[in-house]
Order: sequence, then structure tokens, then C-alpha cells
Amino acid sequence: MAHHTLAHDLALLSYDDEGVNRLGRPALDHGLAGALLVELAIAGRVAVADERLVVTDLSPVGQHQLDEALHRISEDPKRRRPKEWVTQLAKDLPEQILDGLVTAGVLRRESDRVLWVFPRTRYPSSTGGEPEAETAARRLMSAAVAGDGPVDQRTAALLGLVHAVGLHRTLFRELPKDNVKRRLAEIGAGDWASAATRTAITETQAAVLLATSAATAAIMVTTTS
Repeated sequence: MAHHTLAHDLALLSYDDEGVNRLGRPALDHGLAGALLVELAIAGRVAVADERLVVTDLSPVGQHQLDEALHRISEDPKRRRPKEWVTQLAKDLPEQILDGLVTAGVLRRESDRVLWVFPRTRYPSSTGGEPEAETAARRLMSAAVAGDGPVDQRTAALLGLVHAVGLHRTLFRELPKDNVKRRLAEIGAGDWASAATRTAITETQAAVLLATSAATAAIMVTTTS
């Protein structure tokens, strides 16, 4: 792909080998929205000031979803917290990101029905094997979690997003849980980004976790009522 983003990585990691979303909705929606904000922070386009997300550079990044998010944030008359933007940007975002991966030939789209009744759309790999980008992301994250050295900025940011949506339980299930928890905390607190960037990223990750947890709780209440 011309511009592979953290949102693309998170989408690939969120789908299993059969092309089924293992995160569910709206966890994926919130995670991808958070990934856009994190990417914009890394690119130096947004920061957090007085607990509000602000645009620091209007220059286009060169990727449609990122530039659209940047435009929306800059044009909004209200200064919003990261958690508000996670919710604002989440609508229809998985479809947009997945469409991009299908267009690029990374995934393919398959529609069928579960029990011959319920419609389902799956996104398996176009080659039958794990996409190269997903393999690369897994390799970098696994090395970071299993090791004890410094971690590059994008890997640290992706790990934070993976943790926020709860995907770390699946991706690192073969590693001791306590070690994974400790290492993720170390990486999150590490010196891998400037103070301003890390603040924006940390608050966005917290917003994703909050939105995902609230949505999950709402679904549980609805299904048990």
C-alpha cells in the first residue's frame, strides 16, 4: 500500500485467519479511530493542550482517512477531548480501512450467511496466508514484549492500541500474563516519543480503553435485561 498506517495494522491484527473480526464492534471502531489520532500525533499534526486535542500543523499527511480526520478536527468550532474524537471519528471507519486493504489486494471480501440466515462479511487474506504487513507487525511487537530493550515509536504506539482494545490477550497468549502486563507498562512509560506526543498518544489510548469498556458494559446490560 502507498501509505500503510497504524489503523491498517490494527485492522489486520483484529481479523483471524478466517477473516472474522475477533474484536467485535464497536471495539474495532474505537480502536481504529484511536489509531488515526495516534498517527496524527506521531506525525506532529495534533497535540493535547488543556486536555483538548488541538491541531498543530495543517499540512496533509497524504492518506485519506488521516487527512479527513485532521480536517474535521481543525474545522470543528468546539475543542474536544481525545475521548470525544474517538467517538466522533469511529463511524463507518472499519469499512473504510478494510475497503482500502481490499483495494490494495491485501485482503479480499467474502459475504455469506451464518446458519443460512444471518448475513456476514469476512475479510480473509487475499493470498491464503498471513499478510506480510501483519507478520511484520507481529514480529516487532512480540520482540518488544519478550525483550527488555528500547522500542521504536510506531511499535510502542501500536502496542498501546492493542492493549487498549484488549487484543494483547490473544496476540501474546503464549507468554506469561504477568510478564506481558509488566512489559506493556514499561513500554508505555518509556522514552520513545517527545513529551507532547506521548501525552497525546497516552490520552488517546486511555480514551479508546474507556470507549471500548463503556460499549462492552452497555452490550452486557442490554443482553442480560
